Amino acid sequence: MNASVKDTSAATELQQLLDIQRRAFRAEGPVALATRIDRIDRCIALLVDNKEAICEAVNQDFGNRSKYVTLMTDVMNSVGSLKFVKKNVKKWMKPEKRTPFMPMNFLGAKAHVHYQPKGVVGIMTPWNVPVNMIFSPLADVLGAGNRAMIKPSEFTPNTAELMKSLFAQYFEPSEITVITGGPEVGAAFSALPLDHLIFTGATSIGRLVMRAAAENMVPVTLELGGKSPVIVSENCDIHVAAERIISGKAMNGGQLCISPDYCFVPQNRLEAFINRCKAVIAEQYPTVQGNPDFVSCINERHFERVKGYIEEASEKGARVIPLCPPGEEFSSKKEHKIALHLIVSPEDELTCMQDEIFGAILNIKTYENLQDVLDFINARERPLALYFFGKDKAEQDKVIRETHSGGVAVNAIALHVACDDLPFGGSGHSGMGNYRGRDGFRTFSHARGVYREGFLDMAKLAGTLPPYGQKVGDMLESQIKK
Repeated sequence: MNASVKDTSAATELQQLLDIQRRAFRAEGPVALATRIDRIDRCIALLVDNKEAICEAVNQDFGNRSKYVTLMTDVMNSVGSLKFVKKNVKKWMKPEKRTPFMPMNFLGAKAHVHYQPKGVVGIMTPWNVPVNMIFSPLADVLGAGNRAMIKPSEFTPNTAELMKSLFAQYFEPSEITVITGGPEVGAAFSALPLDHLIFTGATSIGRLVMRAAAENMVPVTLELGGKSPVIVSENCDIHVAAERIISGKAMNGGQLCISPDYCFVPQNRLEAFINRCKAVIAEQYPTVQGNPDFVSCINERHFERVKGYIEEASEKGARVIPLCPPGEEFSSKKEHKIALHLIVSPEDELTCMQDEIFGAILNIKTYENLQDVLDFINARERPLALYFFGKDKAEQDKVIRETHSGGVAVNAIALHVACDDLPFGGSGHSGMGNYRGRDGFRTFSHARGVYREGFLDMAKLAGTLPPYGQKVGDMLESQIKK
């Protein structure tokens, strides 16, 4: 069956694809380790064999995205996640020994947790890292023994069509299938009676996905982003901090769900921080317009959105600093490329401080007291990532202990997401659930508790079966006490 779905018949065709996978899953029975590894190996081969075509498709969708950015963020990271799962899945599959209740643990009873595949998992992916956002969860989905239906973003149509074609070459539709289409197809996809659904994207769309999934009691994992803060401590090396922060912010043109959104800098170190940001960008991107290393906004709509944040801030009197040669702040709408801008001391009412930026802007706020910073962060919705730069271990622990976020990186930007042995996910408005590595294996498995009775019938021995008498009364008295 062709995995392209026309909007007019989306629900029917999607249900047919789901039925094919579900029948195959049931017919297969227990999913062997060798099968799981074979599917992971085919994913690795798909990426390695077709890396040049992948880079070209992503570049066409963005208008300008360096092949090196795509190779690093999409291909290399995906291969790394797949290899990590392949290396560890054998031990993850083993039943976990647990302790039966007293006194059964002394009388031969046994308790274990068995991790079973859920069945068919739906993966809805965003446009910003369009290949890795397929393969990062897919590695865990396949490691857990599931089959997958994938709905890529319509904002990256060339990449989506390439993925559909490549998966059809490397997999049977009953194993993995890719469905392309617009918002109507996405809505029908989220309404399927899947065994699990993972969605990565905007919080506003995440609400709709969760509502649709709830109709069929489908468990969801939502990775939704948010405004990720950075705290620069008084005691840090300001040059190192600025270099790592601005390098991380410039990655993918700021179009990452874990990109720094606003940064707190000590008042007395503001100018040193800004000057270092200017120097770093000048080293890394001597020019912006026409520079193949600097990634464009995904399309004209997002170009206008990010440009609007900058124009509003400037009109309202905020200090706006473009990090580029004069005249290279903005390209034409058609080329949709925006140089990285610093917005210094923006008022909280500005749109750039209300919306998730998802573009080439870093808001900078100054502070004198760390507790005021923590109070500011905690008064807002929980972000997907939080970053702290500072040498003092007590300060690091205070920030980690007294804030909430999906994940944390200390003296680094985004590297916690590169660690396959750490869970990745949000909290509150930035998402729910997590995946990656062992945690992803468990997310896409059903943890099935298994109890085996020992060599004594404890219910009869303890007198817990009716008719009740003094024996059960004595037993209860012995257990219900302080």
